[in-house]
Amino acid sequence: MVVKNTSMSKKAEGGVEIYIKPKKKAHVAGDSSVCVVDVADVLAEDGLKKRVEGVKLLPAPGDRPQVISVLDMVAAITAALPGHTVVNLGEMDTIVVAAHPAKKSKLWAWVKVALVSVVLFTGSITAIMTFHTDSQLATVFQNYHRIFFGETSEKPYIITIPYSIGLGLGIMVFFNRFAGKKITSEPTPIEVEMETYEKDVEDALIERIGRHQQGQEGDKP
Repeated sequence: MVVKNTSMSKKAEGGVEIYIKPKKKAHVAGDSSVCVVDVADVLAEDGLKKRVEGVKLLPAPGDRPQVISVLDMVAAITAALPGHTVVNLGEMDTIVVAAHPAKKSKLWAWVKVALVSVVLFTGSITAIMTFHTDSQLATVFQNYHRIFFGETSEKPYIITIPYSIGLGLGIMVFFNRFAGKKITSEPTPIEVEMETYEKDVEDALIERIGRHQQGQEGDKP
């Protein structure tokens, strides 16, 4: 998206292009004004870049998230630095959220890890056992043992033990984690789904906050 300063019929002498790449979501200090540098990356000449980054866009956001569009950014930049061409290389809308310093508690962190681990392990074990019961996997293993070894066994450990080991290895490969480290650099299906979920949440927030801001502007006399 290329936006030019429409207030001038011709670009002022010496005017250059300014490239901005707005972020999808920006965390800023809640008690200070929001500037271009807080919500976008800027590419321009050194002296001009600092001036662009210092352009104010919003007052202190406080605790309420706000949305700023690239049109608002371009309008603020061209008003402060007339005669330049602003080129957008990023998002069309940016969510501005006040960043609050998190209070870290090691005890509470370990409690949360323990609770999540119990829930995940209990749910996983229940799901696996339910699936095995519904599919009558024990009977299938007994039939395998009779077919390949010619004898009947109610507990064919020679099949169930390798299967259990393979099940655990399969889970580690799926989650791409072992001993707190990633096995490969590729994202797992769960990481991909989480990225998609975060994008959907951000898009929904942009629409909701945008409607709220438009409603507030409409109420002004």
